[in-house]
Amino acid sequence: MSHYEEDNSGKILLAALAGAGAGIIAGLLMAPDKGKATREKLGATATKYSGQVGDQLAKYGEDLDTRFKGYIEKLEDMGLTGAGSKLKMKGNWDEAKGKLKQQYAQLTDEDLTYAEGQGDELVGRLQNKLGKAKAEIVKMLNDL
Repeated sequence: MSHYEEDNSGKILLAALAGAGAGIIAGLLMAPDKGKATREKLGATATKYSGQVGDQLAKYGEDLDTRFKGYIEKLEDMGLTGAGSKLKMKGNWDEAKGKLKQQYAQLTDEDLTYAEGQGDELVGRLQNKLGKAKAEIVKMLNDL
């Protein structure tokens, strides 16, 4: 868009909101019921749809969180996130496992099963169990 062209998106949005507002007012004025009955119907409808909107927002939030974590993992796999993003197991795993169980009582032996070369599986299980991002889990394990 050149600097001579106008951005009309604000005007379009204002016109749409004004039209919606005029439609609501006209609907209220022409409603077949009395004012109190109309307000009660509007309240019931708003209550009904507010739950659905809340559910949809929660669903979109979870989807966004999942996608974000996926993008972060892709960046880590590409090596674009810097130091500390790769799992570097060191020391005695049994000691580390004991420390983790002390910190997080909900972890089981199955959650903490680790075999050489299967660090991603361990990180994935801990992500699911603890609800933390991959980077947090990797840092926690590297710091043990």
